[in-house]
Amino acid sequence: MFKRVLDSYHHRFVSRRLILAIDLTIVVFSFVAACVLRFNFDFTEINWEIYRYYLVFLVLVRWLCFLKFRSYHGIVRHTSLEDVNLIFQTVSVSSLLVAASSTLLAYVSGQIALYIPVSILLIDYFICLFLMIASRFFVKSMYLDISSKSHRTFPQDVIIYGAGSLGILTRNVLLKDPQRIYNIVCFIDDNPTLINKAVAGVRVLDRQSAFEKYIVNNPLKPEIVLAIQNISSKQKKAILEFFLQSTIVVKVVPTANEWLEGTLSSGQIRKIRIEDLLEREPIELDNLNITKQVGGKVVAITGAAGSIGSEIARQLLHYKPEKLLMIDQSESGLYDLEFELQSYLAEHNSLVELVSIVADVTNEQRMRAVFTCHQPQIVFHAAAYKHVPLMEKYPYEAIKTNVFGTQVVADLAAQCHVEKFVFVSTDKAVNPTNVMGATKRLAEMYVQSLNSHLANSTDFIITRFGNVLGSNGSVVPLFKKQIQSGGPVTVTHPEVIRYFMTIPEACQLVLEAGAMGHGGDVFVFDMGEPVKIEDLARRMIQLSGFVADRDIKITYSGLRPGEKLYEELLGNHEQNLPTHHPKILIARLQVVSFQQIQETLLHLRTALKTGDADAMVTLLKTVIPEYISKNSEFQKLDHLQEDISDPR
Repeated sequence: MFKRVLDSYHHRFVSRRLILAIDLTIVVFSFVAACVLRFNFDFTEINWEIYRYYLVFLVLVRWLCFLKFRSYHGIVRHTSLEDVNLIFQTVSVSSLLVAASSTLLAYVSGQIALYIPVSILLIDYFICLFLMIASRFFVKSMYLDISSKSHRTFPQDVIIYGAGSLGILTRNVLLKDPQRIYNIVCFIDDNPTLINKAVAGVRVLDRQSAFEKYIVNNPLKPEIVLAIQNISSKQKKAILEFFLQSTIVVKVVPTANEWLEGTLSSGQIRKIRIEDLLEREPIELDNLNITKQVGGKVVAITGAAGSIGSEIARQLLHYKPEKLLMIDQSESGLYDLEFELQSYLAEHNSLVELVSIVADVTNEQRMRAVFTCHQPQIVFHAAAYKHVPLMEKYPYEAIKTNVFGTQVVADLAAQCHVEKFVFVSTDKAVNPTNVMGATKRLAEMYVQSLNSHLANSTDFIITRFGNVLGSNGSVVPLFKKQIQSGGPVTVTHPEVIRYFMTIPEACQLVLEAGAMGHGGDVFVFDMGEPVKIEDLARRMIQLSGFVADRDIKITYSGLRPGEKLYEELLGNHEQNLPTHHPKILIARLQVVSFQQIQETLLHLRTALKTGDADAMVTLLKTVIPEYISKNSEFQKLDHLQEDISDPR
């Protein structure tokens, strides 16, 4: 029955005229009750011949105030403190007008009968104010009660971590949720002055006391909602780890700038993600310097439809370039990105010109036309093939795009006098064990040698970082799909370790490095602590509400072609120097002569034409001596190199 009633009326609202009629009825009742109370229930003492005119006058003034203040316009089921304040103003003003008017009329006319006793008006004021507020909250309470009974039989217990303003707001939002009924069992707060006190009628406990009382030996475990502003990543991680040990659902409240239309809703309170456990302290950017470098200029991004390129495009809009060239050969990805960014610009009233260009960076004629037409002043080169096992299988494509695509764009940047060319590289270029890493290393070498060879107005800058969470082809989306399908989750090796960074963090550092860099700089990002992939898999299974090895199995598939157990951020003969930014270091790399690189590229082009994969990889190993293949068919070439270098 409750469900039928709610389904019939949840999209309909009470007529304003009906609310006004009810309010006026309360006004009449309040005055009559005030008269009865004033004369101690002795009806013979009340002169209704005069008091009925008092009542008409009071109803008329209140009615005019209701119209003026629009107190009957609110939706009763959503009554809030703002509505209460409006009713208070309306009743107070109308009572004061009646009292002042009756006193003035009696004084001017000399007719005492025109004076309405203040005692009656005071009693009437409090009765009317109470009944108008109570009536609204009564209807709201009835609606919420019917709503909760129609959607859920048993309430969900919730513990809110944080008894501050955000915690109180979270409590209110959960209690108003029409889809579910929540029971706020307690607040948890680390402030000792709040412990064992009540906030918004809910008791505040310390973490350990709440854990022992509501979680230990409780078969129906509550959900934990983290509602704390201004918390460090280290503190946040410690809190999440504490509760995740008990396999309970932990949720977080998004930051205020993520609220829809500036208002928090229960649907925005989400379960924690693996990014929440791996996130680090927010990056502080030199926004003035980045704005100075980017603002009002023509900026080009190659590989704009990819994970890194698209995020660079999003972040660049904050610095208001004059024109943003988004270059990619994926027309679908480019279309989606342009639609997203156009929506952002319309919402923020920004005048950045967006230009989507479908083009292949390896096509010199096409790229020359783009550079000649648009004359970019800053170029972020993110276009590349990055999938290690696939590039191990297709070295031709890796060399063509990662090496010669970089050469095409870098050469055009120099010829068109681009101010800065920022090359997005990878930690897999350090002591590479695969074709992808070797091609990125050779591209680094070319960019550095070009900077030394030309010494012109273009600054060639290299940025180098590790894996990014959630990027196309990364392990996190793969694990999510495997968990959703019931497993198993495949890990290549129990000891494999990787560095991780979020996509926004990586792109922020790319922008910062691009702004601070000078020609020939190679920037290495602080990737934090390395993460064991098996631990990552187990934690993601846990966050999905399952138990590893019981609900979801973990299997080991073995290292894939070209993979190694540990990633490195520095090569054998490299060293890092600090910069003014604590998360960006400068790597000192030995620059290979431009002539040597040119000769290697000439031989590589010949090898590409023949399609001989062994010849291509052999040339890579020749120019990059530290390139030693792992788990790859090209390991045979390492032995061949050893035989050539050893005359025995």
